[in-house]
Amino acid sequence: MAQFKRSGWFIVAVATGINLIGGLLYIWSIIAANLISAYGWSSKQASLPYTAALVAFVIAMAIFGRVLDRRGPRFTATLAVLLMGAGLVLSGLFIHPWWLVFSFGMVTGAGTGILYVSTTAPPAKWFAAEKNGLVTGIVVAGVALATVYYSPLVNALLGAVGLPRTFIFIGIAVPAICGLLAQFMANPPAGYAPPASLSAAAPAQRVPDVTWREMVKTPEFYKLWLMLAFSSSAGLMIFGHAATVARVQVNWNGGYLLVSLLAVFNVLGRLLGGVLSDRVGRLNLMRIVFIVQAINLLLFSRYDTIGLLAFGMALAGLCYGATFPLFPAMVMDLYGKKNLGSNYGLVNTAWGVGGVIGPMIAAAILDASGSYAAAFAAASALLAISAILSVGFHRPAAILQASQRRA
Repeated sequence: MAQFKRSGWFIVAVATGINLIGGLLYIWSIIAANLISAYGWSSKQASLPYTAALVAFVIAMAIFGRVLDRRGPRFTATLAVLLMGAGLVLSGLFIHPWWLVFSFGMVTGAGTGILYVSTTAPPAKWFAAEKNGLVTGIVVAGVALATVYYSPLVNALLGAVGLPRTFIFIGIAVPAICGLLAQFMANPPAGYAPPASLSAAAPAQRVPDVTWREMVKTPEFYKLWLMLAFSSSAGLMIFGHAATVARVQVNWNGGYLLVSLLAVFNVLGRLLGGVLSDRVGRLNLMRIVFIVQAINLLLFSRYDTIGLLAFGMALAGLCYGATFPLFPAMVMDLYGKKNLGSNYGLVNTAWGVGGVIGPMIAAAILDASGSYAAAFAAASALLAISAILSVGFHRPAAILQASQRRA
């Protein structure tokens, strides 16, 4: 394997393929709907494993981002898929809220987080900065595209074999396929210099590589963190409750189809976000996306037909997906690529906080009021704050100073 000749686009293809199989978390709304209808769980109980998975995802991503920078993506991706498979198989042994918090939430969630950083950070290192958005957009689109086929697959398995065996079957298949693909993942060799795609960067424009300790001393880190936490809460709210929103808001039990619709537009958003951000700028695109999503969420409770709800879901998926390549690309633009695993892993802890803010608040409001209206309004307000925070970014002076000190 060590002698296998790799290229940047080969690594992109492998990373995207792994994400295509390993993108499990967005199917939870279908599982949650089954837990509510078949097992009598409350909406809040059904949200707990998903929320635990998001928290474990970002904690593991932050910790193993440093391991990735030291040991390489082959090691961390292999570990990740083993954890994911173990957690899914364990989930099929005992259907109970706190057991699923442990098995699916902590074990599978941690594995998914390690896998995500293992596939997101390495591919961009093979390319010049001009392609940061494009490459990242393609790779993270694999996660979103997984839901396109996982949603009908899981729905069919639930009807045919029930929830326990659904967990077990997927828990066997995922590590078998992803484990093989993980063996081809690699960082560029020492001394590798990516070819410039548009023009060679001038020495003064080269982004210094800084450590996470230097990154947290800059105000831009905290702006990025808050923007990601607030904006992701809206998208994760929709993904975590899509099937239940369809049942509550339009009295329709075909919500699993909306999950597939969300996934399709999530994929489109990730691809478009990556391409457009390289052309119009990360922050310009962020502001547009935040504002459009804020308006959409503000109107969401008024989508009282299947057609209107499908429109709102599609727009929510498009906007949510568009932000995914923007944040890792921003981290590369500001802090360099060498320590991308640990730096982006730390920034992405905000995504886990968004997973708590969005789905859990929505579940609590639904259980208390029987409606999602107040939750949608709160998510809209957070998106408006994110748009405001996006104003005034610049390359932090502390980064340049840190680079000069090391020089």
